[in-house]
Amino acid sequence: MRALIVDDEAPARRKLRRMLGAHADVEVVGEASDGGAAIALAAELRPDVIFLDVQMPEVDGFDVAASLPDNGPALVFVTAFDRYALKAFDTDASDYLLKPVEPERLERALQRLRATAAPRPSARPGTAAPPAQLLIVDRGATHIVRVADIEWLQSADNYVTVHTNGRALLLRRTLESLLCDLAPAFVRTHRSAAVALACVQALRPRGKGDATVLLKSGAEVPCSRQHRSALLQVLQRHAS
Repeated sequence: MRALIVDDEAPARRKLRRMLGAHADVEVVGEASDGGAAIALAAELRPDVIFLDVQMPEVDGFDVAASLPDNGPALVFVTAFDRYALKAFDTDASDYLLKPVEPERLERALQRLRATAAPRPSARPGTAAPPAQLLIVDRGATHIVRVADIEWLQSADNYVTVHTNGRALLLRRTLESLLCDLAPAFVRTHRSAAVALACVQALRPRGKGDATVLLKSGAEVPCSRQHRSALLQVLQRHAS
């Protein structure tokens, strides 16, 4: 079991590394002291599990969780506060450990991970609060993107191009999964596109029931006839 430890406090990382070292089937492949480094290392090292602190400067553990790809590593949140437990399990976390972590409790968490090594189901839509920001590793750089700045999303196989403030960044997620996290602020307009409702300026009809969504930035996003009526209903509710 390949493990990545993420915590902004070095003593906490060292302690957890020592505790995990007592288990022959666990290999700590890396450590990160912040969310940006965690996303980059997760993409590079491909760990089986991330032991993830919740409270970290700038990018917290929940932002890291929201930025991981589909079928990514298992998550075990490690924190001194029990008030985040419900939100943690809404992210489909495997376990939630309170600091100071006791060896017996860590052993139970590892047993659960061993027993559930098969692929985990995706989080249910609407069960967790939408993240405030995403971490996107694109071309070797880690970008912190505020969800409020995202204008539209464009899928490309198992990736999503995130369009924001004139930039286009590639995120290793499926569009369907990302929309589950970002609902209800985003709505699908096409099998390969979705828009931020707050960015919609107008809907222009095209032939055969299709349309074009004009955004406030001037960008144009396709809208298929299959999604047009649903988009209109959402826009009407959003405007009322």
